[in-house]
Amino acid sequence: MRQIFLETPGKFSERSAPKPAAKPGEALVRIEKVGICGSDFHAFHGKHFAYTYPRIIGHEVSCTVVEVPANTRGIRVGDHCALEPYVSCGKCSACRMGSPNCCEVIRIYGIHMDGGMQGFLSVPVQYLHRSDTLSLDALALVETLGIGAHAVMRSGLKAGEQALVVGAGPIGLAVAQCAHAVGGNVHVVERNEERLKFVENLGFACSAHADGLRAAAVFDATGSPHAMAASFQFVATGGRLTFVGLTTDPIALDDTLFHRREMSLYASRNSRGQFPGIIRLLEEDKIDVRPWVTEHLALRDVGVKFPQLLKRTNLIKAIVDIEESDL
Repeated sequence: MRQIFLETPGKFSERSAPKPAAKPGEALVRIEKVGICGSDFHAFHGKHFAYTYPRIIGHEVSCTVVEVPANTRGIRVGDHCALEPYVSCGKCSACRMGSPNCCEVIRIYGIHMDGGMQGFLSVPVQYLHRSDTLSLDALALVETLGIGAHAVMRSGLKAGEQALVVGAGPIGLAVAQCAHAVGGNVHVVERNEERLKFVENLGFACSAHADGLRAAAVFDATGSPHAMAASFQFVATGGRLTFVGLTTDPIALDDTLFHRREMSLYASRNSRGQFPGIIRLLEEDKIDVRPWVTEHLALRDVGVKFPQLLKRTNLIKAIVDIEESDL
């Protein structure tokens, strides 16, 4: 099988590897589609703290089950599945308290260990989530939506409340669509004109600035320390601010404002238990990710085309087609 791996920041390489055998108690899956995440772009530029090199990237994965042991999940050979990429230890304090997404030694496919940009993987059955109706593209985007759904859960957003989403990249879109699915009144703030038009076409209220806006639940999906600091201004009295984007830089906090409005600040990491619900929402057409996919590329072309993606002003989400790229 073909493997495309990030050898060092800025350099993809290709190699041929034998098809793996299923590990005891695991399922062997054929990788079908891999979504390219913003963190993958950061890894390419050597600016993400969690990636190690060399690494086969790809943590937004859909797959077909090739071999599977007897299991209680109903997973069968031939099933199309989304791969939940977060492998937790089950033993640390975070896992014991029911927060495996915050596992102290978490390992994520495509980040801490080799991921989807190859033909096959052996994976624990509990990380596979099947659908009989969804497209392979949609299943590859369940992970992104799971991050949005977890952020909405963290915020405690209720039906009828105002939700303000700052940043309309894929994570911001995931938050917006999940907030809408639970009945929130969603407004999106995005300065990029192409993305602003995209959000308008999805039917959301949106603007280039949040001046004068206040919301019970504010979500910052930018990962920009400046934007994250500014987001405190948009929280209504008694409201909640959830940081979904990540930064390694310090964030300034206006403590007077923070106290005067008695707001709450939440962090949202990965997702926890969201995959089944997201798949159900997709199957019921309550969330539609088909417009998100603005670029397809074959695995063999990743080395050449990946660096060009960020030059696409209309890029929302790129999908790598693995099944067309076997050696």
